[in-house]
Amino acid sequence: MEKIALIVGASGISGNNLARELIANDWTTYGLTKNSDVEIKGLKNIKADLLNKESLANALEHINPTHVFFTAWMRKETEAENIKVNGGMVRNMLEVLSPKHSVQHVALVTGLKHYLGPFDAYAQEGFNPVTPVREEHPRLEINNFYYAQEDEVFAGAERDGFTWSVHRAHTVIGEAVGNLMNMGTTLAVYASICKENGTPLIWPGSEAQWNGISDVTDAHILAKHFHWAATTPEAKNQAFNIVNGDVFRWKWLWKQIAEYFDIEYQGFYENNRSLEEIMEGDEKSWLKISQKYNLQESDLNKLASPWHTDLDLRRPIEVMTDMSKSRKFGFKGYQDTRDSFFDLFDTLKEKQIIPS
Repeated sequence: MEKIALIVGASGISGNNLARELIANDWTTYGLTKNSDVEIKGLKNIKADLLNKESLANALEHINPTHVFFTAWMRKETEAENIKVNGGMVRNMLEVLSPKHSVQHVALVTGLKHYLGPFDAYAQEGFNPVTPVREEHPRLEINNFYYAQEDEVFAGAERDGFTWSVHRAHTVIGEAVGNLMNMGTTLAVYASICKENGTPLIWPGSEAQWNGISDVTDAHILAKHFHWAATTPEAKNQAFNIVNGDVFRWKWLWKQIAEYFDIEYQGFYENNRSLEEIMEGDEKSWLKISQKYNLQESDLNKLASPWHTDLDLRRPIEVMTDMSKSRKFGFKGYQDTRDSFFDLFDTLKEKQIIPS
């Protein structure tokens, strides 16, 4: 039976890589964005406003997806607004598709804020979650738009009879210009500015993150995890953590990143500045760099998201992710984290996003 995928948020890190994975496995694949075309061979681009049901209905009039992969989100000023908007986007999509009776499976990507709290209360001092985080851990007693998104999927599944999967990724490493949560590209841009200015790569995070064990999620592994859960009966109606499968300490990886860019580095020190503070005012520097090396994007704010990188690197606790559940259910994917960063850096150079 033909598999017809609808990727909601195909221009982002997760959606972009998922599109490539599904197309490589002979899925008919539609990518929904608000206003941009995603240049992937075989991807059918459609445009709609997720907050407007009429817009969605018009865009999907002749499309009957069997699988929906929800990788889109919007950031608002408060968590109450995040819940309203992000929960509403999922609800709108599923309600528009409901009369078609075509959807067999819905997949949703969330993240470790499921365990650590939302943006405005993320891993704050005095909060001591059990780590490694496991899927069996209960929801926190705090409002969280990830919970709202899940609940919309669960309600839709009960109404329409489709199966579902939730994919809780750690920091996703992959290529996507304009993404709001983009540590890999942010660090590549920061290192490129350091190299051009002859300054060291200064660690902007906490002592706990510098010395502690951590992990990340490569966008390629996340894409394979999506595909696996959508095609494995035993994985249906389950929430899974998904990370690379290795662990590292930033005190090791920071040195690796500095060596890749052939620059000096500085480790943790007391009262250090955040990356957002370090990169404040770098827009003019990046404009000059982009002009000097004929780069594709001269707007620093479309490439770097230091506020999000700070959320991870300045956490006052060690955070790692348990992958046992995925392994027990049969997922065997693995990715070396150093390769995740280096492969991304190589791609950014090839596409003239950063200087080569």
